[in-house]
Amino acid sequence: MSKYIILGVVLVGLAAAPLTGDTYLMRMATLACMYAVMAASWNLIGGLTGYPSFGTAAFFGLGAYTSGILATLGVALPVSIAAAGVVAFVVAAIIGFILLRLKGHYFAIATLACVELLREIANSATDLTGGGMGLNIPRNADLGIFAEASLFFFAMWGLLALTAVVCLVVERSKIGFALSCIRQAEGAAEMIGINSTLYKTLAFALSGVFVAMAGGVYASWVHYIEPGDVFDILLTIKPVVMALIGGVGSSVGAIVGAIVYIAAEEVIWRNYLDFSSGIIGLTVVGLVLFLPHGLGSLHLRLRGKAVTP
Repeated sequence: MSKYIILGVVLVGLAAAPLTGDTYLMRMATLACMYAVMAASWNLIGGLTGYPSFGTAAFFGLGAYTSGILATLGVALPVSIAAAGVVAFVVAAIIGFILLRLKGHYFAIATLACVELLREIANSATDLTGGGMGLNIPRNADLGIFAEASLFFFAMWGLLALTAVVCLVVERSKIGFALSCIRQAEGAAEMIGINSTLYKTLAFALSGVFVAMAGGVYASWVHYIEPGDVFDILLTIKPVVMALIGGVGSSVGAIVGAIVYIAAEEVIWRNYLDFSSGIIGLTVVGLVLFLPHGLGSLHLRLRGKAVTP
C-alpha cells in the first residue's frame, strides 16, 4: 500500500474523533497527533540524516514556554504557535551548527545536555517563566469543554498534516537526497559537492520547528506548564521509540508508529497498570528484535521479500 494512502487513512481516521462526542477519545487523539508530529520531526534528523538526537524535549519545552508566555500577554493562539516555531528555528540552527560537528553517541549526549540546560534556565527565570511554580495560561471562558477540546484537537491535527506534508516533500527533494547521502557516507557526500553542515543544520532546525509548535499547542491546551513537565526526558525518548516502531527513515512510518504506541500504551495502562512499564518495554524490545525495520517492513516479510535498510 502506498505511503500516501496510509497517511491519508491515518489523517481521516484521526479527524473522525470529534464525531464521537467523547472528550476522552478526543484527548487520546490529540496526544496521538502531538506525538506523531514529534516522531516525524525526529525522523528528519535521526532517521533521514542518521544523527541520533536526544534533544526533542528541549524544543518542545522551548515552544511551550514561548507560546505560553505570549498567551499570557494576550497574543492569539495562531500567532503564539507560529512565534514558537520561529524561535525554535533560530535556536535549533545555532545549536545544530555547533553540535553537528559531533557524531554518534557524542552528538546524542550533547543534545541531551541541551534539554537539561533549557530546563535549568526555565527553572531560574522565575520572573518570565514562573520557575518551579509553573506558568498558568489563560483559558478561553467563551468555549465549553467539548468545544475547547475540539479546538486543540484540530490545531494539533492541522499541525500533524503540515508536518507530514513538509517531511514528505523533504524526503523526495534535493534536500532529502543530500540527507540520505550524509547518513550513508558523509565524507563521500562532501566529495560530490554536498554541503553537509548546511543540510544537517537545516534538518535539525526543521525538526525543532514542528516539535516547538506542538509544544505551543500543548501549553494552551493544558493551561499550565512547568519545567519538569515540558522538558521531561520521556518527551525525548518516546518519539525515538515511535520512529523505531514505524520504521526509521520514513516519516509516514514514524507517524504510524506514534499512533500504534499511544494506542497500545493506553490499553496496557488501563488493563495492566501494575505491570504496564514492563509490558511496554518488552513489546518495544520484541518489535525492534523481530522487525528491525519497523512495522513498515511487515508486509515485505509476509511476502518473503528482503528488506533493505
